[in-house]
Amino acid sequence: MAKLKQKTMWFCTSCGADSPKWVGKCPSCGDWNTMVEERVAAAPAAPSAAGSMSGQRPKAVPRPVNMIEAVDEPRYRLPGEEFNRVLGGGLVRGSIVLLGGEPGIGKSTLVLQSLLAFRTRRVLYVSGEESATQIKLRADRIGRSSENVYIVCETVLENIYEHIAEVQPDIVVVDSIQTIATETLDSSAGSVSQVRECAASLLRFAKESGVPVLLIGHINKEGSIAGPKVLEHIVDAVLQFEGDHQYAYRLLRAIKNRFGSTSEIGIYEMCQRGLREVSNPSEMLMSRNTDDELSGVSTDVTLEGIRPFLIEVQALVSTAAYGTPQRSVTGYDPKRMNMLLAVLEKRVGFKLGAKDVFLNIAGGLRVNDPALDLAVIASILSSNVDMAIGRGWCMTGEVGLSGEIRPVTRIEQRITEADKLGLTDILIPSGNLKGFDTSNLSIRIHEVSRVADAFRELFG
Repeated sequence: MAKLKQKTMWFCTSCGADSPKWVGKCPSCGDWNTMVEERVAAAPAAPSAAGSMSGQRPKAVPRPVNMIEAVDEPRYRLPGEEFNRVLGGGLVRGSIVLLGGEPGIGKSTLVLQSLLAFRTRRVLYVSGEESATQIKLRADRIGRSSENVYIVCETVLENIYEHIAEVQPDIVVVDSIQTIATETLDSSAGSVSQVRECAASLLRFAKESGVPVLLIGHINKEGSIAGPKVLEHIVDAVLQFEGDHQYAYRLLRAIKNRFGSTSEIGIYEMCQRGLREVSNPSEMLMSRNTDDELSGVSTDVTLEGIRPFLIEVQALVSTAAYGTPQRSVTGYDPKRMNMLLAVLEKRVGFKLGAKDVFLNIAGGLRVNDPALDLAVIASILSSNVDMAIGRGWCMTGEVGLSGEIRPVTRIEQRITEADKLGLTDILIPSGNLKGFDTSNLSIRIHEVSRVADAFRELFG
């Protein structure tokens, strides 16, 4: 048999476009320095195994849009309610979902503990990184076992389709997509061409067979899914599992979802026996459990997606000991805190330029909600004047450069969440209610229009 002639091509890691030679700027997406060289075979690729399994695909027929019947997609409801919420109600049949996250954050644990709880669905778990013994040890640590979950260690795509034909699963899991390679390409596993072709082949298999496929993917140092950007366009949903290794809390959020909302999040707590769902994150993130009232601590009602919960903002203001003031921030945008400090000095008259300011969001969360501004300013002022904010007080509001407090979104949900947790008073932007009926609420609402007004409400 004649040996296939080899050649090299340059592929863009952002969009997957190819070029016969290296170029500094991708001609397709315009990104700079994203071209990587890979070896490819000169012969045309063989037909995918997914097509050979399902036979000849029927030809599609164009239909008018008013003749198409709108029906709910059939779903497999997972045992975990948080996972179902982020997916939009469950795993859609024939869909392909990509779950990404940092190494060691708990992606495999999340998927395994959800699938081990199935009693009526057959699952094929394809592992390209861990051995079957390692997966078994993780399942024993979680404390769950199942006769319907089949484990196979395989990295060749064609062999995976043979295992699928033998097991006939209802759900297929591939951990991870960067370790899978097809024999029709000569490049190594994890390359742009391999990730693109394997994901496209698994997509065809999912759509033709109706079996949902769950892919686990790596992320790069920038925090995005590793591999070509086209991978995120191929799949139906992209989920991001994120959190700080030093803290127990994990957030599962949908970056893309063709079958649901991208505003939902799931909250988990990492325990010794796996991940525990957090149904009420407000009580978990409020760390004040003593009767002593401390200065520099405020409570904010924030939103992650469309889910409201309360978080604690901690600040410490002290005289700069070494001449140059320090600005240290954890869980919040440092540039935005510097802007708020400038507002306090220019508009309210507090001289903070010669003082150290330390800010921390309790619980290890990173919050980007603009409504956190008022709580940040309140905690800084509280520490600066060394006066504690009342335990029953919370607040929400965006602060502008002129010192005004601007309205925020979903104010009704924020007030209702604070009232449900038993808080007594809440500061909100003036005019933000817009006819919201507060007669059935026990919490007292204080409307403020400027930072100075909020200071008077809090400290008299």
